[in-house]
Amino acid sequence: MKVMETGLPGVLVIEPKVFGDSRGFFLETWQQERYASYGIAASFVQDNLSFSVRGVLRGLHFQNPNQQGKLVSVITGEVYDVAVDVRIGSPDFGKWTGVFLSGDNHRQLWIPPGFAHGFCVVSETAIFSYKCTDVYNPAAEGGIAWDDPEIGITWPVADVTLSGKDALYPRLRDIPAGRLPVYGRDN
Repeated sequence: MKVMETGLPGVLVIEPKVFGDSRGFFLETWQQERYASYGIAASFVQDNLSFSVRGVLRGLHFQNPNQQGKLVSVITGEVYDVAVDVRIGSPDFGKWTGVFLSGDNHRQLWIPPGFAHGFCVVSETAIFSYKCTDVYNPAAEGGIAWDDPEIGITWPVADVTLSGKDALYPRLRDIPAGRLPVYGRDN
């Protein structure tokens, strides 16, 4: 397994070891002790799977309280996956990092609690998988405009398809500070 840091401290790209032959391949997508040795000492309580078509953009989502750490990967297809630091007081507040995840490269992205998350589909279709450290809580749900100019994410898709809810999210600066997680403080 290869683990690479990104431009945001704590957000990690993981390349699992893939064992392949003429029959196909095998890889380990989670092993608690091994991942903990790389700083991902998470306890996952919910797994999610989504199917989307080209141009679908999901996000940017966060929860507070009940912040979710997420270990994300793509089963089939390809997405551009993004994490944004939304922790009040963080030296990286409002900064983002992005990585291409696909069924071919088998990469995973670890997004710690306190970050907003979103992705857009760049292949015809994609099946996206994520493990979460806390359960979904509609009362704690929040989001940021995918095209917030102050964050400045460079999405690789020109025409995006959004859910009605995602289309209405405000800019980061317009979210009351009390709705956002605080740097250095758990839930």
